[in-house]
Order: sequence, then structure tokens, then C-alpha cells
Amino acid sequence: MLIAHDVLIMAVDGARMSLFRNKGSMQEPHLELLVEEEQKTPSTAELGDDQPGRSFESSGDRRGAYETTDLHRQAEDDFALEMAELFIFHMKDDDRQAILIAPPKVLGLMRKHLPDDIRQRLIAEIDKDYAGRTALDVAGLLDKHEA
Repeated sequence: MLIAHDVLIMAVDGARMSLFRNKGSMQEPHLELLVEEEQKTPSTAELGDDQPGRSFESSGDRRGAYETTDLHRQAEDDFALEMAELFIFHMKDDDRQAILIAPPKVLGLMRKHLPDDIRQRLIAEIDKDYAGRTALDVAGLLDKHEA
């Protein structure tokens, strides 16, 4: 895949994000790291230790348990939404195109929160986990990717 000059590339998952800009040309891309974020996401057991609630039937003595909230997944989803806001911030004042690289669940979550004008400027959405990788790794992925 050829990447034009000045295209933004965001590689994100539930705990890491790297935002690059192509400072090179289509033939020789050079990805410059603009922003890097990382959040330590503890396990659900570390985040909360309360037992799920119980429900009682109105007749009889049957009981049921409520499902336990996955606090780890919730923290990862919150991080992904924060990164969607950061992505919007970097794209809102110009006509720049962008590429979004994220695992399928994160990609779907972010896609829902991106405005239409920004989604239309996405030249690729790649469902891979490349967050935390170097600029050379991301450039290699993009080189092999067919748009």
C-alpha cells in the first residue's frame, strides 16, 4: 500500500497507542512518531473484589447471580474511546487522510465514535494489533497491506 506524504497512521489497542505521520514520499515512506500513549490496565481481580449481586425469585426459593462486570475490558474500552478523541483532535482542522490500525473489537468501537467527515478520510482500516510497534514495523505492515 502506498502512503502519501503527511498521512496520519494510528496503531491502537486497549492499552497502547502510537500516532505516526508519513514525512517521506509514497515511494520511500518515513513514519515519524507524533504521540505515544500507554496505560497499565490491571486485571478485573485487581480492579474490584466485590462479588456479583444475587437476585431472588418472587415465588419459591430460587436464586440467581448477576453477571460480573469485566472491569479490565471496561478500562480497555475507555482507553480506546480516549484515543478516538485524540484521533479526532489531530484530524479536525485540516483535510489530511489517515489510516487506523487496531484489533477488530477496538476498531469497531472507535469507528462508532468517529464523525462522518473523519471516517470518510480514512483510506484504510486494518484489523491487526500493531500498537506499541516501532515505526519500521508499522511501515512494513503497510507495505504488505493491499488497500
